[in-house]
Amino acid sequence: MAQYNINVNEQNHQIDVDEDTPLLWVLRDHLNLVGTKYGCGIAQCGACTVHIDGRAIRSCITPIATIGDQKITTIEGLSDDASHPVQQAWIEHDVPQCGYCQSGQIMTAAAFVKDNRNPSDDQIAEAMNGNICRCGTYTRIRAAVKTAAKNT
Repeated sequence: MAQYNINVNEQNHQIDVDEDTPLLWVLRDHLNLVGTKYGCGIAQCGACTVHIDGRAIRSCITPIATIGDQKITTIEGLSDDASHPVQQAWIEHDVPQCGYCQSGQIMTAAAFVKDNRNPSDDQIAEAMNGNICRCGTYTRIRAAVKTAAKNT
């Protein structure tokens, strides 16, 4: 076991875990931040997506030892009151159905729209590729991403 100092949602945390412990389990089991979901464990579904220094990454395959002093943002840290433009667009377009994949979808979309104010459907499809929605709300997701991009 090793000791790590990490910054999550603008708060510093000290944790003792094995160096190969995935960030996902640090967030869920050690910091009780359960908005980030476990889906597949092999970075193929997107349910575990968080931001590291503003980039969307899959936390299920990211060892804690690789984090260093980078800043981590989870769905809980995106906004305190669902006021982030992506969250607002998700509400406006009634995106969630079962909701399981939504935190990963939102975190991927938030990283994407930060630098893409007028994305095409193809750009959205490419950016969101790998975020699986078992309920098939892809049409609403695309509409919400377009709205969020305009409002970011």
